[in-house]
Amino acid sequence: MHPALSVIFFTVVSGAGFGLYSLTAILQLFRLGPAMDRSELLSALITAFVLIVAGLISSTGHLANPKNAWRSFMRVKTSWLSREAVLAVIFFPFALLYLLGVYLYGAHVPVFFGLMGVIAIVLGFMTVFATGMIYACLKTMRQWNTPLVPANYLLMGLTLGALFHLAIEAYYGANLQFIIGVAGTALVMTGVMKGIYYFWIAKTSGPSINTATTFTRATVRLLDVGHTAGTFLTEEFGYRVEPGRLKLLKTAVFALGFILPLILIVVAGAADGGAFALTVFAVLSSLAGKGVERWLFFAEARHVVNLYHGAQHT
Repeated sequence: MHPALSVIFFTVVSGAGFGLYSLTAILQLFRLGPAMDRSELLSALITAFVLIVAGLISSTGHLANPKNAWRSFMRVKTSWLSREAVLAVIFFPFALLYLLGVYLYGAHVPVFFGLMGVIAIVLGFMTVFATGMIYACLKTMRQWNTPLVPANYLLMGLTLGALFHLAIEAYYGANLQFIIGVAGTALVMTGVMKGIYYFWIAKTSGPSINTATTFTRATVRLLDVGHTAGTFLTEEFGYRVEPGRLKLLKTAVFALGFILPLILIVVAGAADGGAFALTVFAVLSSLAGKGVERWLFFAEARHVVNLYHGAQHT
């Protein structure tokens, strides 16, 4: 698929926002790790809101007519995109009520506001899951039609959220050891999951020109693909990347997205000073790596329509 920069920005940034909000609320509501004061909590939750809103606004950038974005809410029964849109909207009132509770009462919010926070956590995870399912439900795209896709979306969002949370804690000079452990674990788990996904899509499986034509006793070769140059279908649904470039970009995914941030946060935990700068670099590096990962997610996907335009496998 042809990568759309607006969708890449949306999925990476909004995923980070939902991950940051959910992780912050979990840590505060369930008293995990060092206690956070009111300023730390507000900074984390407001940063999460900014990320989520920026991502959602950018999601309309790939529409031919952004004024028709409201139509995305109309098919909740059959469309994961509609479910994502509805879940994202429902998330806001609960998340804002929890934010109000933190503003009024600090870390020790009353039961009502705590319940709003729990509901917001669930809705945040559900929204990111629905985003992943938009692609995972497409049987026409072998590289997307796997449970690994929503699992990766959830882990990516949680990992970025943990790194943002770590940077905010470092800014306030808090004890970083617990959140470094959380972020480090998330980085390792997400990196392993991404490696499994790349291994899975590299296997030659799924539809082929033989299965598409039902001629399975010998190799089928198309004699005429109907055009002499690229078409909308081959450009939009069969984006091609050179193998050498693919390897380089996948190396960048792991180096920038996982390895370098892990090194930086470990150093930040052991350093006497400069922890905030190190954690900011870790966030920026991870964002860059996740951006490349999301670009590859689209660029490597092959629609089955390519079987009728010269491809042997999708």
